[in-house]
Parts: sequence; structure tokens; C-alpha cells
Amino acid sequence: MLKVKDVDLFYGDAQALEDITLHVDEGEIIAIVGANGAGKTSLIKAIAGIHAPSKGSVSFRDQNITQMRSSAICELGIGQVAEGRQIFPSMTVQENLEMGAVIKRARDKEAETIERVFDMYPILKERRTQAAGTLSGGEQQMLAIGRCLMGQPDMIMFDEPSLGLAPAIVQEVFHTIHRLNDKGHTVILVEQNVAVSLKLANRAYVLENGRITLEGTGDDLLHDDRVRQAYMGL
Repeated sequence: MLKVKDVDLFYGDAQALEDITLHVDEGEIIAIVGANGAGKTSLIKAIAGIHAPSKGSVSFRDQNITQMRSSAICELGIGQVAEGRQIFPSMTVQENLEMGAVIKRARDKEAETIERVFDMYPILKERRTQAAGTLSGGEQQMLAIGRCLMGQPDMIMFDEPSLGLAPAIVQEVFHTIHRLNDKGHTVILVEQNVAVSLKLANRAYVLENGRITLEGTGDDLLHDDRVRQAYMGL
């Protein structure tokens, strides 16, 4: 479904990604794990078209998207739940969700999709006229996920979805990711909770200093001594 081949990414003179090659098959959950500053968010941005690689290629369903604008990439079916949620705080819950459906692929199904989001998160329906910035952190994460779903994505990239959330809400977020995958969404998961993300993942890649240093099934990496010592304190 997705192929990243020999990708380098720079911010000015600073190299964030070096020679990244990976693939994502349809229906998989792929975890990207690593320390802060390892390049995980940079990889998400390269796939999403937010920052174009200086070398290498990204293709989605055999279409080269390396130099595409992010809006065009969304139209192909790649959605993102960004780190820090990035909702529009002064807009209502309803308006935030409607913003997720502005792309062409989503417009015809906007009313149907918003009801699906409200079925998934009834609290958002209750607060549809409330300013998004007044929601709790967990509710804002629900809204960010709902807004992404409004764009009718086939593949969803989650960037640190548990960041800053209470443990009970974190469990709900991971349950949502699992449920979305069961419903046919392919998932790329960047997550600080390495143990949980590896348990969810079919396969995973470990990033260190912008390079992939390990890859394997989620279960294999969960029991890899190097991963356990570096990221789980075991």
C-alpha cells in the first residue's frame, strides 16, 4: 500500500532522516518507535507531503507522491491525526468535523460520516456546539480522530496519540485504533508507549538518529532485549 525508499530529509543543514526504506501492506498496523528526536514525526511529515524528501521516493498504491502537496495526498486516502491534536480551538466541535470533509473525496458522504463519528464518540454529539478549545484533552483527541475520519482515509497515521492523556483515556484511544483497523483502515502508529504499540502492531520499525536500526513483527520486537532495555526499562 505504501512504499518509502531511500528517503533523506533535511531541515536546513540538519538531517532528520537518512536512507529510510520501509513498506506498509494493506490492513496492517505498523508501529514506528524510537526516542524523542529519532525522526518519527519527520517520517510522518515526509509521507504526508508536509516536508518533501531531498532524496528517495514515497509511493502510495503504486503512485509516486514524493513531491505532491499534502492536500493532494489527502485526496488519495492518507489521513493524519497530528501530534498535539491541532484542533481549531475557537471553532465548535461541529465546525472542526466539517473542516475534515472539505476535500473532494469526502464531501458527498459528509452527513453520513459525521453521524458515524457521533456514534463512535457520543460526547462529541452532546458538545457539537461547544468551542473545541474548551474540551478536555481526551475529548480533543476524540475530536482530532473524528476530524481525520471525516476525510474518508484508507490509511491513518497517528502521531503520539496518547501524549498528555490520562491512562483511562489512553486505553480508549488504543481501543479506537484497533477498532478502526478491524473496520479496514491501515494504520501507521508513532507512539511513546512502546510496549502497547508493539502489542497492537503487526510489524514495527525502530528509528535511531534518523535511521532504521531494527524491524520485525510487533511480537518479535516486544521481546527483543535491545528494545526492552532501550525503550521499556527492562
